[in-house]
Amino acid sequence: MSLKSVSNPEKNVAELEFTIDKPAFDAAVNKAYRKNVGQMNIPGFRKGKAPKAIIEKMYGKGVFYEDALQELIPPAYQEALTESKIDAVSAPEYDVDTIDENGVVVKAKVFVKPEVELEDYSGFEIDREIIPVKEEDVDREVERIRNRNSRTIEVTDRAAAMDDTAVIDYMGFNDGVAFEGGEAENYSLKLGSNTFIPGFEDQIVGHVIGDEFDVNVTFPEEYHEESLKGKPVVFKVKLNAIKMTQLPELDDEFAKDVSEFDTLDEYRADLRRKLEESNKNHADMHVETAVIDKLLEKMTVEVPEPMYAAEQENQLRDFDNRLRMQGMDLSTYLKYTGMDLDAMRAQFRPQAERQTKTRLALEKVAALENIEVSDDDLEKEYEEIAKRYSVDLEQAKSIPADTLKEDIKIRKALDAVKSKAVITDVEAKPEEHDHDHAHDHEAENTDNTEETAVENKAEEENE
Repeated sequence: MSLKSVSNPEKNVAELEFTIDKPAFDAAVNKAYRKNVGQMNIPGFRKGKAPKAIIEKMYGKGVFYEDALQELIPPAYQEALTESKIDAVSAPEYDVDTIDENGVVVKAKVFVKPEVELEDYSGFEIDREIIPVKEEDVDREVERIRNRNSRTIEVTDRAAAMDDTAVIDYMGFNDGVAFEGGEAENYSLKLGSNTFIPGFEDQIVGHVIGDEFDVNVTFPEEYHEESLKGKPVVFKVKLNAIKMTQLPELDDEFAKDVSEFDTLDEYRADLRRKLEESNKNHADMHVETAVIDKLLEKMTVEVPEPMYAAEQENQLRDFDNRLRMQGMDLSTYLKYTGMDLDAMRAQFRPQAERQTKTRLALEKVAALENIEVSDDDLEKEYEEIAKRYSVDLEQAKSIPADTLKEDIKIRKALDAVKSKAVITDVEAKPEEHDHDHAHDHEAENTDNTEETAVENKAEEENE
């Protein structure tokens, strides 16, 4: 192989012209002949015994060229690409220019990483909004832990009350006729959860085990079943059991049971510290997002479409991997959501564009700041990966060093931009951080919620 020339016929596109010498091409043609002759029937010759010259005379001199070129061009292109030092971001489009007594001349057109222009990125002014931890925040966390350590007990000495779980049989009647989907046996209903039609749960309160009674309710006007919209119905109900959740006493023994602390005060202090740390991490994430937003505003770049497409595919693969970890796969997910693959890709497009631009901007920062990754940096990263995923260090080192170095360099570049920013700690206003937390929670759980919904649907169909 010999690289002849490199040109730029259009922006972010390079064309490499390279040659394959005649001996190498002739050897590949002979190899293609030996590979295919056994399947060729030539009059006057036993199958697989026809000479190459006879076959070429019958089918044309180029009969074996395609197979030969398929074998030769990819490695020759890789050599040319390495020699040219071009940073390709797409698969090449090949064009065989000539095949003659001198060998083969090939042109390969490929998209390349774009040039990035970056204005001054020092002095970004960013507020680091830290949510203060209040006593009621600690209370909520304690209650969450209490509920996680609660136990369910049977109630036999009183009537059902709100917050109890009533185990009931029921059957619904519309104008005296039982309607489809309106019956169940031994259904556990948390009273006060508002999971049933308004008024249903209220009418169970006050009844004791063994009671059989009517519950009169009216379906909402917006109910999904047309025949029941706004209809008054009667449910025949039998109360089979009453259960209640018993929380552990909130004392020092509770603290000893759920933590390494001896007193409730010590445990609460530790919870406060953890909540404060979590809020600071939350604030740091917002700062990082703000830094990237401002950095992208300073960048000018024309991104080739293949870069966006490649990132979309990366995100699609990551999503498929997350589904597989939950016992599903992408094809099943698409089936239950009614989406097609193109619609799924489209959902990833905005994030793919942002990720691509962010990486380009930080690569430019790394170049401007002369950021390097040392062997020590790389070793620490491998150790961190091994620790994070509970694998041996040697397993972690199966990740290519070059790939890991690029990721480390990107992180260092982001740290460099943050170090130049003017970051001011401020206390987040209650209405702001309530909204932010709700938004973040929704964003963090979008994929999981969708996946869980699909899993539930799959389970229903398998029952």
